[in-house]
Amino acid sequence: MMMMKTKTTISLLCTGLLLLSSVNSGAAERTRLSKRSWLDLVNDYTSADKVQYEPDRWEQLTAKYTGGHHTNILAEWWSTFNDETLTKLIDMAFEHNPDLNAARSRVLQARAQLGVTMAGKSPRVDGRVYMTDADTSKNNPMAGGGASYHTYDAAFSASWELDFFGKKQDLINAGKSALEAEYANLHHAWVLLSAETASEYITLRTLQKQIEAAEKNIAAQSEMLEIVESMFKAGLRDELAVQQTRYSLESMKAAVPQLRQSAEAVMNSLAVLTGEVPGSLTELLGKNGELPAVDVMMMAGIPAETIRQRPDIAAAEKNFEAQVSRRKSAQKEYYPTISLTGSIGLESLSTGTLLKGSSYFFNLVPSVNIPIFRAGEIRKNIRVQNELEEQALTALEKTILNAAAEVRNALEANVQEAARNEHLKEGLAAAQMALETARNKYFNGLSDFSSVLSAMQSVYSLENSLAASRGQMMNNLIALFKALGGGWGKEL
Repeated sequence: MMMMKTKTTISLLCTGLLLLSSVNSGAAERTRLSKRSWLDLVNDYTSADKVQYEPDRWEQLTAKYTGGHHTNILAEWWSTFNDETLTKLIDMAFEHNPDLNAARSRVLQARAQLGVTMAGKSPRVDGRVYMTDADTSKNNPMAGGGASYHTYDAAFSASWELDFFGKKQDLINAGKSALEAEYANLHHAWVLLSAETASEYITLRTLQKQIEAAEKNIAAQSEMLEIVESMFKAGLRDELAVQQTRYSLESMKAAVPQLRQSAEAVMNSLAVLTGEVPGSLTELLGKNGELPAVDVMMMAGIPAETIRQRPDIAAAEKNFEAQVSRRKSAQKEYYPTISLTGSIGLESLSTGTLLKGSSYFFNLVPSVNIPIFRAGEIRKNIRVQNELEEQALTALEKTILNAAAEVRNALEANVQEAARNEHLKEGLAAAQMALETARNKYFNGLSDFSSVLSAMQSVYSLENSLAASRGQMMNNLIALFKALGGGWGKEL
């Protein structure tokens, strides 16, 4: 029943999103989209029928994982794993991860860049103080015929390009959208970082479980080797059983170093993610730990609309908005530029009279600059901006479709891995019974040792596969949290 509900959610998630393939690529449609929020945008591409989910199930989940406060459990989804070590690792990653620090820096850069653009709309005022010492040409009577003179000047000059047609305002709007896109990219970095940290942690715990299973089987096979050696020395069995047990044991021991190497590599990866020196997390992570016990079907009741919270969709939409504004600004290059320039100050031929009222001067020069011939520069730039706008819209469309695909893939992976895990459990139980039967028959002289050896190898293989399956179930759940945009703490 749960699987059917989950598959229904999978289907409903993407039905309307696929309508994006029919988006009109014309400028009018692009402009229409640019005026709307990313939540409204994604809402256009959900199913015409309201997505049905289980409100009671959702209420139960929020109450269970948030202490009764009905908040979005996706914000800090790792808390549902009830693993203090995992929570500590993610907190460390949020505080010290180099990539996250770089994303924060890009937000500050975009904010400063917006300030630079906004300043361009304001008047510019400069002060100047200078002295001129000149000798004119004797062969130029119009310039004084060899006269020498000094001038002293102290003044303020100002210039102001009036944004009469809104060209600069469009660039400011583009800067605002770019800043919002960087905020969304920062949130997306949180999503990726929390998911990657959790996935590496689950991988480590899975490897440790596999090492534990291998060591358990090594102990069992060592005990078996002692028994068959004793029987061989007593003349009750031949040497074949001894050698078979020995090569099986050595083969098992050979697998452990590779597992330990993989575990060390994962711990070093976690150290990098958390901004720590590789090797410094050994005390925290070196001991074998249990895999978190989480209901992998818990997400079946979360509304499909949750996908709208994905910050990468917000970033793509804001990048598109920014490009629309840049294209509008480029189109307004055809319009005249209206400017005011002027200066006010004191000017004199000597310092003694510089501060007198008669040295005062003032000028104001309004000007209109009309583009007449630019050899196609403006038209070609508009074409460039139009194509960039088309690329931004295509990127937005692709982001939404990828989001839907990721959710669908993660949901299906959770369903199928849960089924696989059940089969492995049943197989392991059967293999353990078969091993016990084979041992009894061998010790009673009813079968040869190969049946015991085969059963022991099957038990180990299934235990190893079961540990890997449990880890994969957790990683699939993490992938679903990631696909739903969980992990950045608050809505945009």
